[in-house]
Amino acid sequence: MIRFASGLLAGLFLALPATAEITIDTARGPVSVAAVPETVAVYDVAALDTLVALGITPAGTPERVLVPYLQETAKKAAPVGTLFEPDLEALSMLAPDLVIAGGRSAPQIAQLERVAPTLDMTIGPDLLTDARARLQAYGRLFGREARAAELEAALEARLAEVRAAAEGKGTALVLLTNGPKLSAYGRGSRFGWIHEATGLPEAVEGLAAATHGDAVSFEFIAEADPDWLLVVDRGAAIGAEGASAQAVLDNPLVAGTTAWKKGQVVYLDPAEVYVAGGGYRAMTAVLDQLIGALGKG
Repeated sequence: MIRFASGLLAGLFLALPATAEITIDTARGPVSVAAVPETVAVYDVAALDTLVALGITPAGTPERVLVPYLQETAKKAAPVGTLFEPDLEALSMLAPDLVIAGGRSAPQIAQLERVAPTLDMTIGPDLLTDARARLQAYGRLFGREARAAELEAALEARLAEVRAAAEGKGTALVLLTNGPKLSAYGRGSRFGWIHEATGLPEAVEGLAAATHGDAVSFEFIAEADPDWLLVVDRGAAIGAEGASAQAVLDNPLVAGTTAWKKGQVVYLDPAEVYVAGGGYRAMTAVLDQLIGALGKG
């Protein structure tokens, strides 16, 4: 047993710092917060995904999490409303040290800040850059720098692998189906990171860098004639009723494309690419799916 003289013990306690603060990068610039918060509520699915990958269990999450592998974590947490409508009473009862919001919940940050310090960790169109930054920030915030570094190294290895698999494989068109409606996405758009990650050239250049993409038709797809069709099914992502992406695209115009003829239509996991986009596990799972598909092409 180690014993201290009473004066020395008092001096040690006086020397102990108050709760340490660190400055981390957020979507709204650098913010200083208390390090290693104990009770955290999360209103962003990508953030939840990355935190779980780091081994962090939030105390509060939205009532409904549409990503299957995150649902068990959500069941263990207190429900604190939805991404669009936070339950401030439930959040106040949880008494979090910190709230993490972003993306779909970003417009609610002013309300959330009435309860606890809130970070805007939105991931923008430059998804790969923002996802790396968020991973590093969470690592510092929760004292998991070593784990964050391991995850980032694994991500870089996957990126190298997908680029190698995509080399010389032709053009790609990233397409979102929303029932019978079709939207195309190019570089700089919500799903433009797929072009950046793979290095696959755009089948059509100059598409609008907009959240909802460019509305297109089957004739547009036929004229673009991509070597690869990379498809996101929004309806499947949110559990909506209606025709699946496979059913919508099964028509003569799409069937005449090089992608269809060669069996190079890839239906990306909708929850991972649409709901949790930018989350660590979601992002790496999409890369793995692309590596598998491109490796066969």
